[in-house]
Amino acid sequence: MQTIVIPLVPELPDLLHASPSDATWAITATLLAGAVATPVMGRLGDMYGKRRMLLVSLLLLVAGSVVSALGDGLGPMIVGRTLQGLASGVIPLGISIMRDELPAERLGSAVALMGASLGIGGALGLPAAAFLAERVDWHVLFWVAACMGGLATVLVLTLVPESRVRTGGRFDLVGAAGLSVALLCLLLAISKGAAWGWASGWTLGLMGVSLVVLAVWGRWELRTGQPLVDLRTTARRQVLLTNIASAVFGFAMFAVSLVLPQVIQLPTATGYGLGSSLLTVGLVMGPSGLVMMAVAPLSARISRTRGPKTTLMTGAVVVAAGYLLGIVLMSAIWELLLVSAVIGAGIGLAYGAMPALIMGAVPVTGTAAANSFNTLTRAIGTSAASAVAGVVLAQMTTRFGPIEVPSLNGFRTVLAIGAGSALLAFLVASFLPAHDPAGAGARPATGATAAEPAES
Repeated sequence: MQTIVIPLVPELPDLLHASPSDATWAITATLLAGAVATPVMGRLGDMYGKRRMLLVSLLLLVAGSVVSALGDGLGPMIVGRTLQGLASGVIPLGISIMRDELPAERLGSAVALMGASLGIGGALGLPAAAFLAERVDWHVLFWVAACMGGLATVLVLTLVPESRVRTGGRFDLVGAAGLSVALLCLLLAISKGAAWGWASGWTLGLMGVSLVVLAVWGRWELRTGQPLVDLRTTARRQVLLTNIASAVFGFAMFAVSLVLPQVIQLPTATGYGLGSSLLTVGLVMGPSGLVMMAVAPLSARISRTRGPKTTLMTGAVVVAAGYLLGIVLMSAIWELLLVSAVIGAGIGLAYGAMPALIMGAVPVTGTAAANSFNTLTRAIGTSAASAVAGVVLAQMTTRFGPIEVPSLNGFRTVLAIGAGSALLAFLVASFLPAHDPAGAGARPATGATAAEPAES
């Protein structure tokens, strides 16, 4: 769902009969809706049933896809993409169901594969979406998305049991509203800052509102009896450092998605562009998803024998190595394919470790909320990376005919920033508690509420 509109981005203003700035809301709406929905769905899953909230998320996805498929203007597209974004909690909900239902010996590999699927879907979705966009009417993309969402809904209804692990209680409406306002202001400022100006009143004002609301929200969450986000649990060393590493890692992984497609599509007359189609972009980026899937068992094995801390650190090093390769290997399709695959391997390792680290430090009754918050931190890191990379590429340009395009040094700078971010994630992960096997604190439920896990 995140990559399905990428092939349409250059044509969105014409397709939606909107200005270029307004057409970007087709992407921004999904980002904002996902940021709000992820922690809310996680908490509701812990309270009222993870399978139930998983089904709600999938139905929202189907509804959003149908609305977009039936619409022709900007309004229906924004509504549809917002509904699709509200389904963003499916991954943390799925991981949490696994914790409740699977035996300990199967949990590590299952969680690693589910974590890696965050990258697998995006990597494989891009070539499929590019192929369809070049050959059929754009509405077909959303009909395909609706069919996939419908199939997933049927499979969940048929195969996934409802967990008996519930927290009960009352939903924290004030906390949900406060966090939603803070996230909307923050991400809106980040995503629109380049267009509005980073020193503009709108950008600075939204960031200021976000900080004030976050401070008030934090005070409320610490004082209420049933918070949306348990900040005391979130402040535990293992959870806090994992979330910080996740945000930094989310920042690191975005560079490859921004640089490689542009290098592949820029004309060869620039001296560094490869002059290929968007379909080629998909075929270059797609194998990274298969690599993520392939390394998922390795991620689980390392976590089981050496602890997920080691897995996360290894993944960060591999990603950094991939970016450093990209700085010197950028002149042929096979070189970019190699770079994409190496970075994909690192992402697969790290994404398999993060849920294991979170589940090793939170009670089973708070699994969905904790995993959802971890997913949110990655999304914030990715959004920040998009803004930073956009500024770098806008400043480091070269003239090509009548237009300015990002320069080779600009692309290399973004890749270097990605490598540095991955190494920073490695540094943060190094302060995590020592050896903590993936199954620690993550035993499957037996129907009773699990006790609070011991501190690592």
